[in-house]
Amino acid sequence: MITNINLFHNYIFFQYMPIFIFFIISLILAIILLVVSFFVSTNSKNSEKMSPYECGFDPFNYKDNQSILNIRFYLVGILFIIFDIELIFLYPWIISLNKITLFGFWSMFIFLFILTIGFIYEWKKGSLEWE
Repeated sequence: MITNINLFHNYIFFQYMPIFIFFIISLILAIILLVVSFFVSTNSKNSEKMSPYECGFDPFNYKDNQSILNIRFYLVGILFIIFDIELIFLYPWIISLNKITLFGFWSMFIFLFILTIGFIYEWKKGSLEWE
């Protein structure tokens, strides 16, 4: 005799089966593409790879073609990520502003206040100035 609980579990299982199949196929495809690109790619160094690209600077003569960048590039990148994440949290808060309680309203203001303090700290440290 099949109970209602077993039917419910089977229904949930079959409802999420396409997501599981999609995950398995994408995992297999990613592994196949990584393995194929590892065996197909070549690692030859020529004059075209060592020429200046878009920035116009001649590449440094390092063995692994990696150049030393100024730390300000990383600081600006980190600041961009921080404020991009802020916008990701801010958008749903704005959309659901009429449905949240005062706790949700003021907790977002505390979050924004902490980010503002971090921005002022970075500004006072001079990481936004280019010399």
